[in-house]
Order: sequence, then C-alpha cells, then structure tokens
Amino acid sequence: MNGKTLRKSGLCMAMGICLASMALQPALAANTDGSLAGRVTAGAEVTVRSTETGFTRTVKADESGNYRFPFLPIGTYQLQASKDGAAVGQPIEVVVSLGNEANINLGDATNLGAVQVIGSRVISPVDVRSTESATNVTKAELERVPVGRDAQSVALLAPGVIQGQYGGASFGGSSVSENAVYINGLNVTDFYKRVGFSSVPFGFFKEFQVKTGGYSVEYGRTTGGVINAVTQSGTNEFRYGAELVWEPASLQSKGKNHYDADGNPFRIASKDQYDRTNLNVHASGPIVKDKLFFYAMYEFRDYQPESTNDAGSTFFKGKSDKGFWGAKLDWQISDKHLLEFLAFSDKNETTTDNYQYDFDAGQRGNRSNTQFNEAGGTNWALTYTGYLTENFSMKALYGENKRDRIQSSLNDIACDAVQDRRVAGLPQIGCVSSAQIEVGLDKREAARLDFEWQLGNHLLRFGLDREVNTSENESFYPGPSRKFFQIYPTRPGTTLENGGVVPAGVTAYVRARQQEVRGNFESINSAYYLEDNWQITPDFMLNAGVRIEGFDNKNGEGNTYIKIDDMVAPRLGFSWDFKGDGRSKVFGNVGRYFLPIVNQINVKQAGAFLDERTFYVFNGLEPFQYNGSTYYRPILGAQIGAVDNSQGDGTVGDLRSEVDADIDPVYQDEAILGFQSMIDDTWSWGVRGIYRRLHNAIDDMEITSNGILCGGEPGSIGYVMANPGKDVTLYTDTNCDGTNDGFVTIDTSRAGWALYDDDGNYVGERGWVKPKRSYRALEFMLDRAWDDKWAFNASYTWSKSEGNAEGPSNSDFGFDNTGRTESFDDPFVNLNGNGPLPNDRRHQIKLRGAYAFDDHWSVGATLNAQSGRPINAFGKGNPFDDTSYHSFYVCVSNCTADASQRVYELRRRGSGGHLPWTFDIGASLTYQRSIGEADLRVKLAVYNLLNNQRKLEVDDEFETGIGVPNEFYRYGTGYQSPRYAQLTVSVDF
Repeated sequence: MNGKTLRKSGLCMAMGICLASMALQPALAANTDGSLAGRVTAGAEVTVRSTETGFTRTVKADESGNYRFPFLPIGTYQLQASKDGAAVGQPIEVVVSLGNEANINLGDATNLGAVQVIGSRVISPVDVRSTESATNVTKAELERVPVGRDAQSVALLAPGVIQGQYGGASFGGSSVSENAVYINGLNVTDFYKRVGFSSVPFGFFKEFQVKTGGYSVEYGRTTGGVINAVTQSGTNEFRYGAELVWEPASLQSKGKNHYDADGNPFRIASKDQYDRTNLNVHASGPIVKDKLFFYAMYEFRDYQPESTNDAGSTFFKGKSDKGFWGAKLDWQISDKHLLEFLAFSDKNETTTDNYQYDFDAGQRGNRSNTQFNEAGGTNWALTYTGYLTENFSMKALYGENKRDRIQSSLNDIACDAVQDRRVAGLPQIGCVSSAQIEVGLDKREAARLDFEWQLGNHLLRFGLDREVNTSENESFYPGPSRKFFQIYPTRPGTTLENGGVVPAGVTAYVRARQQEVRGNFESINSAYYLEDNWQITPDFMLNAGVRIEGFDNKNGEGNTYIKIDDMVAPRLGFSWDFKGDGRSKVFGNVGRYFLPIVNQINVKQAGAFLDERTFYVFNGLEPFQYNGSTYYRPILGAQIGAVDNSQGDGTVGDLRSEVDADIDPVYQDEAILGFQSMIDDTWSWGVRGIYRRLHNAIDDMEITSNGILCGGEPGSIGYVMANPGKDVTLYTDTNCDGTNDGFVTIDTSRAGWALYDDDGNYVGERGWVKPKRSYRALEFMLDRAWDDKWAFNASYTWSKSEGNAEGPSNSDFGFDNTGRTESFDDPFVNLNGNGPLPNDRRHQIKLRGAYAFDDHWSVGATLNAQSGRPINAFGKGNPFDDTSYHSFYVCVSNCTADASQRVYELRRRGSGGHLPWTFDIGASLTYQRSIGEADLRVKLAVYNLLNNQRKLEVDDEFETGIGVPNEFYRYGTGYQSPRYAQLTVSVDF
C-alpha cells in the first residue's frame, strides 16, 4: 500500500495498533478478545461492524449515556452512532486489541464529526477503566524488528522479564515454573513441571499480550506472569500464501571453547551448529460470507543440529522433520451467538546419532548410540460467545491440551549410565548417554465459563474454570542394573547422605542410584471468581474482585493425598483519570495469587516411587569395548553405610506419613502503583513501582525426629512434603512399638531434625528457616508510536530479588525437580542463606525500534542489556552436625577431624560477587513490495550482532566435599548463544 495514501486514510488506525503495544498497557477484557465502551447521548444507538468479517452488533446507551461491547474478537471495526433510527455522522474506525478495552466517548451523538478529527483519542494506550498491567505486541510490529520467533522471546520484550534456567522465563523475580501460557483461551502450560508450554509457529499467531502483574481474578494458578496469545482467523477475503524461514549454519558464528587451568577442555562449543528450514503454507477465507470462516496452516520443518559434549569426546548429529498443522474455524451464527474452533498439533520427534569424536583431529569415529525424543501433541478448543442481552454476555470454553514426554536410546537395554563428577562438564563415560528413560503423556481437560453483566456504573464479571490434569508416566534408568553410577570426590571421615562415613584413605566414592516409577496420576484444579468494576465517578474506577481456588492432587491409586480448598485470593485496584481527558491516569492494585502443585510431585511422592541409593568405595575405572569403542565403568569397592531408600521404596506408602495433613498452599502478595500518560499523539510514557512477596513453600524435607523419644532418641519419619518452617502434622509411631499409630504435629521452625554429638548421642533438635522471597522494582517506559516512518520503545527496570528461596524451581544447585528442590532437604541448606536470589538482575535496559527509508525498505533493532546474576559459594558441611550436603558454610580448618572440631566460615548468598553485564543487540533489514496481487516481504535478521558470549551461569559449588575445594568453582556452565542470522521470505496473495 502506498505510504501517503495510508497516512491520509488510516493514520489513526496504524497509530492505535502500535500505541496498544506500549510496555505499560493495562487491560480490562477477556483473555481471547477485547472490548469497546464509552459514553454517548442517553438513548442513542451505537453499532460496531467488523470490516473483516461483517460481524455487527448494536446496543443502546443507558440513561447515563454509557454503552459497552464485551467479548469482541480482536480486529478493526467501524463505529456508528444513530439517533431515532437515523445515522449521525460518518463511521469511525476503531482497533480492538487483545485483552484491552477501547474507551471512546462520542459525546453528543448529533456532532460525531468532531470525534473523527481526534483519532488519537479514539484509540488511546491509556485504558482509564483498568488496573491491569501488560505488554501488547502485534504481529505487524514483530515483523519490523528482530525478535525470536516464539512466544517466550516476545515475553522477554516486557519490562522485568528475564531468561531463566531450564529454558524458561522469570517474571518479576519468580522462578521459571510459576508462569501460565494461553492460546485462544486454552491453557497450554506444562503442568508436569510447569516449565515450557505447547507452541505454534510464529506465523500462526495474530497478537500477544504479556501480563506482568496486577491481572484480573479471571487468571490464577500463577505467581509469575501470563503469556496470552490469539491465532489468526479467516475473514471475508480469500487469502493464501507461504513463508520460508531459513537459518543456515553458514550464517552462524562459532561457539567459544573453554579450558581449565591445566589446558583441559571443560566446555567445547566450536562444533555446535544447526541448519533450520521452516516453510509454512496457509490459506484463509469465507466458507459462507459474513457467517463462516476458516484459517489453515501447515508448516514443513527440517532441523538438523550438530554438537559435541563439553569434553569434545562425543559428537551428536540430530534430525527433526515432523511438520506442524493448525486450523481455526469461526462461525458467526448470528449477531448474538459466535462459535470458534481451534485445533493444532505441535508433535515433534528428534533422532540424534552419537559418535565417538577426536576433537583435536576433527574426526568422527564409530556411531555409539542413537537417542530418540518425542514431545508435543494434539490440542483443541471449542469456544462459544453469547450476547444474551445488551447488558449480559457469556463465554464458554472446553478443550484438551496434550504433551508427550518420551526419551529413549538404542543402548538403553545393554548399557548402564556412568557419570564422572570429578571432571568438569560431568561427562557420561559409559556407553549410554540417556540420563533416564521416560515415557510420559500429559493431558489437560479444560473447561471454563465467563460472564459479564453491566448494571449501571457496575460491570460485574464472574465465572468458573476447572482443569483435570492427568499424567501417564513410566521412568527408569537405562542398563541391565537400571542404576545410575556417579563418581564423586571426597575425603576420609566425610558423612554421606545415607549416614555412612567415608573410610580412611578413600578419596572418591560411587553412588549407585535406582530411580523408577510408573502409573497414572491426576490433579484437579478448580476456581470461581467475582469481580466488580465500579465507575464511582466518570474519572475514577474501583476494581474489586475475589478468586476462590481449589487444588486436588491424587496418588498412583487414584486417591486424594493433597487437597487444599477455599484459597481466597482478593484483588483490589483503582484507576484515576485525574485530568478527565482519557490521556493520563494514576493506577494501583494489590492482590494475592496462588500456585498449584505440579504433577511431578504426584509421580515422585505419591506413586510407587523407588529412589534407592547405595554408596561404594571407588576402586578405579574398568575399560570395556562396545560397538567398537572404549567406555568405562566404575570398579565398586566396599559398601559405605546402608542402602538409602528414604525418598521412595517402590511402593505407594502410607502418605499420611509422607505428606503434611494440614499443608498450606504457596501464594504471593503483590502491590503496584503506577502512572501513565500520553505526551502527544505519538509519544507516551509510564512508570510503576512493584512489590512482590512469596509466602510458603511446598517442598520435601527430611524429618529425622518425630519428637517422641524411644530408647533415648527420637523416631525418624523420613522425607515428607510439607511447608518448611511451619507446623507439619504426620502419622507416625507414637508408642515406640515400631508401628505408626497416631498423628503428631511438629513445629519445623524449631524441631524436626535430630542432632547428635561425635559419639552418636542424641543432644537435641533443630528446625528450618522459613522460605523468603521478595521482589522490589521500579520500571520506566517510553514509547513512540509507528507512523509509517519510525517507532521506538524503551524501558529501564531497577529491581531487587532477595531471600532464601528462588521458588518451586531451584537453579542455585541446577536441580530441575519442580517442588522437590534441595533447598529444604535439611535445616542447614538455607540457614543464614538470605541474599540476592538467582533471578536478581539489578538493572535491565530494553530498547526496540524501526525506521522506514521509504515504502519498500526499513530497518529494525533491539537491545537487551542487563547486569549479571549473583554468584554463591556453596559449602558441603555445617558447624552443627556431621552431615555432608549443600550449605552456606565452608570448612576452613580441621576439616578431616570430628565434626565438633571443624572450623566453618559463613559465605552468604552472593558472596562470590556478580557475573558481568550482558549485551544482546539484534538488527534487521526488511524489503517489501507489491507485485500484482502478491505482497512480497524479505527480512534478514541478525541476533547477538556483536557475538558476545559472556557467562550466564557458573558453578556455584565452592566445595565438592567437606573441606574439598571445587577446582571448577566459578567456571561457566551457561553462555550467551553465538551470533546467528535468519532469512525470512513471505508471499501473500
């Protein structure tokens, strides 16, 4: 389209689309659409008509002149007022964006011409009727700048959102397992670990909304953030096209290799590269004009990654070529009833051949194994929208979300897994590279009802939702023994996890771990909510809502073992248009948010879970031949201590002895105060202050004292799921006859862990510190709307995340079992552990912008700069007993002596300093042109333009055993990805 023509005919619309993407964008609408409201002459009729689908609705303004259109599909509409059956003025073009409400005050319905002139008033980024904060980004904006082609990369554009560990994102200091992701209203979040989500190709999306705080009671089950997205839909115009995305290895920079002080490699990355080619073809249009529409896409995929292990001794060559399909149907049954159907499959299969590799010679040897990985699955949702009266509307959704978790390899039957933890990179030295064989299928059945009822100055919103989350699971270690052999360095006299003491002269031991479980596991999450948006005056709105949650987790036999009901989540907010012109506001909110328990806990705590650990003296490595290559297995010496199955003996136990009978939920309180204003019709800015505080943790704790003395010492219960630092009620042996017969309540802030002297005599008890996490932040945003020439968005975030618990996921120790972290296994892991948490990034600067040279050529750029994460210095012992585990205490002298003679030094969180700042710059060049009926767009994007490969994560372990220094302390375990380029070519007809 000619740029000058566009300026004359649709500048207001274009500005509105971009202004809606400002980084501080409050919202008041459902999660799959938007709304339109305002004031007009009392009794006037107001009509909206979609310019794309012909959908038309008419409402009559009430006696105060208020009108409202709820649950409008996002898109461009024409707004027309009429009086006494006659149209007044010309239609006004309005853009309705995702999750937002466009407020359009028409004033006197006999003088609409004046309203047309002030287009920036018609579509304003300041929603003065809302207290919710979010970032809206349309597909059109993303096509102008270099942004990764996935929903999480879009989320990282929002202030306060950073890349976390395990492939997830951290919102406002939260761990990566606290977020929720919705596509067309269907929750597609991974509920097994809550890290990851179902995905669709970038071209299948239409608009994103990233909620970073203060969101409505409609949303729950998250203490982090929400990624809300909608997909493309068909219109009255037949369209079809194709898009090719090519990321060749030839346009990628090499990763840097890293070596230890002796010149040995601990991270080889120079051979890591991939070729990726995606081609999607799509078509859309009317099946019945103005009534029934379709959108369909198929994406051909070819992904071929190559890499080595960190030691450079194994070469991996993978291939994944399973395509994606997706479809959307929209049926406008009438102006009062809409029906939409979404279906897609993101099922993916990756096959990876493993080869012996001579890094120095650059030669690949014999194939040693082949690994298989399957993920994703089919998803669908059916949504009904009913405008039952002018003031009462509803939405109903039912859908299913499936995700496979399948990992295996050719060598799984014949080869045991062996890992040498004395060496950097923790290499697998056996003939199998699978950490664990897993066959899992997760299925969510989701249903929800949402209602809106306008009663004068009160907009009531209420509804309910229910999810049944089922995990079919079987997992075990590979090999004939089904054990995972790990070799650890140690010192004589060290007390191991099972209580065994390392014999004299022994400097390494082997832990043989057998871990397996199978069964079907279910969780039911339900909620209902009520919210009142009360327009107290024309310029002041009060939002008051409450959400009532319920979580029901079931064991491997289908019986409830954790049930938490009546979790009340109140939320209160206000918005004050203090100038009364719809261009500025002060807003704030306070609220509570609850987090459900992941299905992984059901599997590992409430299934027939076996976790058996046997410790042996390490007597060296035995070489052996397999598939023409040499591998190693440990030579096992004498067993050290007893077999430890305290975390699972292979049966569904009496969970009354393993789960707190009065367990409290994990929840977070949040407070936000902000200001937002338009400077002129293109520039706007905002600032907000944020405070978040996490309450409680549900985690595994080893209770070694039930408080009842039998023969001079207390009975032990073992590992339990409970709230660290709070009362725990468990079924145990109360009369010393060896049989559990009654409940006891233990105040774990003072007791629960038995203490013994050097002679083994019971001397008292100790409790756990309570989990703490607080987040404080100031966010500043500046936005310049796209006007066919240029656009700019900037944000700066100062934040402080501190405490002693990152959340349900723990990246301190690199332990990815959500809800079963190592943070509270014993009382000393977190003792005196307050300080900056792993997701603390004190400073964040984010910039993005685009500039058009003419109608054909444009450039885009992004910058993400942030200060580095804190570095810890974890020890292995503590000055209170002889256990060897994670702690903030480092042994500095007498480390081989009895526990009472050892001298420890406290190393608090962040005592190792901080990693350096990281800078990630992206740049893009776009060419677009219309050739006949075809619209051509070619975009070359370069990511990490300066090829920075700084450390993102390091080894925080100062010791590998009590008094045993870790020679790899502060060595990098994660780095920035090298520079790469991406070419996108699309043709649309």
